[in-house]
Amino acid sequence: MATLVRTIERHRVAAVLLFLLVFPLLMPYEALAVNILVFGLYAVGFNLLFGYTGLLSFGHAAFFGVGAYLTGIAIVHAGLPWPLAIAAGVAASLLVGAAVGFLAIRSRGIYFSMVTLALAQIVYYAFYKAERWTGGENGLRGVRVDPVEFAGLRLDFTNPTTKYYVILVFVAAALWLVSRILASPFGAVMEAIRENDRRVSACGYDVARSKLLVFVLSAGLCGLAGSLRALHLSVVPIDSLHYLTSGHAVMMCLLGGMGTFFGPFVGAAVFLYLEDVVTTLTQHWMLVVGIVFMLFVLFFPRGIWGTVLHVLRQRETAGNAVPVVPAQAGIQDALGPRLRGDDGRGEVSP
Repeated sequence: MATLVRTIERHRVAAVLLFLLVFPLLMPYEALAVNILVFGLYAVGFNLLFGYTGLLSFGHAAFFGVGAYLTGIAIVHAGLPWPLAIAAGVAASLLVGAAVGFLAIRSRGIYFSMVTLALAQIVYYAFYKAERWTGGENGLRGVRVDPVEFAGLRLDFTNPTTKYYVILVFVAAALWLVSRILASPFGAVMEAIRENDRRVSACGYDVARSKLLVFVLSAGLCGLAGSLRALHLSVVPIDSLHYLTSGHAVMMCLLGGMGTFFGPFVGAAVFLYLEDVVTTLTQHWMLVVGIVFMLFVLFFPRGIWGTVLHVLRQRETAGNAVPVVPAQAGIQDALGPRLRGDDGRGEVSP
């Protein structure tokens, strides 16, 4: 088991993609699998800021919605092919992320969260009032995704299986990028900021610039998720920009395990599957999902995937432990996190 965990750590992108390749076979229908894939990417983008850098945003729906709307506008009003429309949506999300991040990183703690929420609401009402371009309350309709010929293959989005694997290509590219970022020196700076940004500043790093860069990267990933959702639904609903959509990112990240590589997908799968099942039983599905969320926060604070990793790491540590006399146990307990090279919580990020 320990060998399996280390293998997943070394090849985390390949491990996630192998699972996602067969994921549609595990779901009751393919549309749900596509939805989980899109929102899993959305949660990955949010996790880059929250889980790895320690910045809690309540406004990430702004980037998710901007990506979706700009992709839809590029198709409906400009007549661009969908690959260029995706690029337009991601570019717009990066620009909005730079503007919001520039203002938000000047604050700390709960003030940072409130600033992101307020700025996201401004974006929401701007798109809500631009009815000519966005459809206002009714959302943007008519987002057609024409078939594309690629390498002798016909990519037709009316086929759910084709749609899933085309979207998976974009998700795979995003996961590779996130993995490269986390494995780079900048990834170490991100996690150091999460632990103690004052010490990072004392080491000579520009904390404000690093936070802004992470914020923009996170916004771009969320914008890509929004663009893919627009293609999936062929419509951009106004709730893409709603603050509840920002809350969904927080819930998915916490359910799966913040600061883990695969956790956001686990959280998205649990959240959306519960929603799909419970809505067939009662219209008060949010109450049921909220109770489940509270139970996980209380009893599994590391999230589902984070708890699995923690248990596996504990077993590995127990198997490799060297017996000590009672007089030394206190010292070993105190130095355990440093000897293991983690933060004391046993957190890893496969």
